[in-house]
Amino acid sequence: QVQFVESGGGLVQPGGSLRLSCAASGFTFSSAPMNWYRQAPGKEREWVATISNGGGVRNYAGSVQGRFTVSRDNGKNTMYLQMDSLKSEDTAVYFCKAPSFRSWGQGTQVTVSS
Repeated sequence: QVQFVESGGGLVQPGGSLRLSCAASGFTFSSAPMNWYRQAPGKEREWVATISNGGGVRNYAGSVQGRFTVSRDNGKNTMYLQMDSLKSEDTAVYFCKAPSFRSWGQGTQVTVSS
């Protein structure tokens, strides 16, 4: 059974940082590219970042380029999202997913507010 468990969210002030984690199971993690998505209140879910299976190729949405960094540890079946210089518009529930599978995790809430 394919599963994703996101963690690391919380409340942070504008300009602050958070590191999200995504623990994956039920498939060969090292063979799968992985994505981060987010969904803000009242808005559709949007793509945030992608990392290739080996970690050598990374792509970001324009809104987070230069502030967020995606990485992965295939030995731990875990993907990360380092979020720096956070803005109020980054407030959302963040999800991880492998494009090859339909499963979604429960997400982790990130709130950027003073």
